[in-house]
Amino acid sequence: MPLVRIDVIENRRTPAQLHELADVVQDVMLDTFAAPARDRYQIITEHRPGQIIAEDTGLGFTRTDDLVVVQVFQQGRTEDQKRAMYRALAERLQQRTGLDPHDLIISVTENTRADWSFGEGVAQFLEGHL
Repeated sequence: MPLVRIDVIENRRTPAQLHELADVVQDVMLDTFAAPARDRYQIITEHRPGQIIAEDTGLGFTRTDDLVVVQVFQQGRTEDQKRAMYRALAERLQQRTGLDPHDLIISVTENTRADWSFGEGVAQFLEGHL
């Protein structure tokens, strides 16, 4: 069950466009990360212009205020799954939302089953509920 944070610049997208962006990310999580159905945990945060600073790391990218930063917190995915996710997100976001792939930054953070509580202050994985 990936937890996904999506950070964007405010007032660049309508609520419907933000929802489509989130839907694309969820579709990719299902297809490339084998996330279970109904396993959708997403946080979308809009930042004022100038509050996301993302230079090109020497790769020659020209970024715009359409920038999207996707952070995925997950457990147990392989390098091949991560590569497939990076590729699928870039391709599908370009196809479905028009996002230039240079305006997409993705970061994956590993954690363990002990790092999750889905409510009630219980570690559901450790307690055998999941």
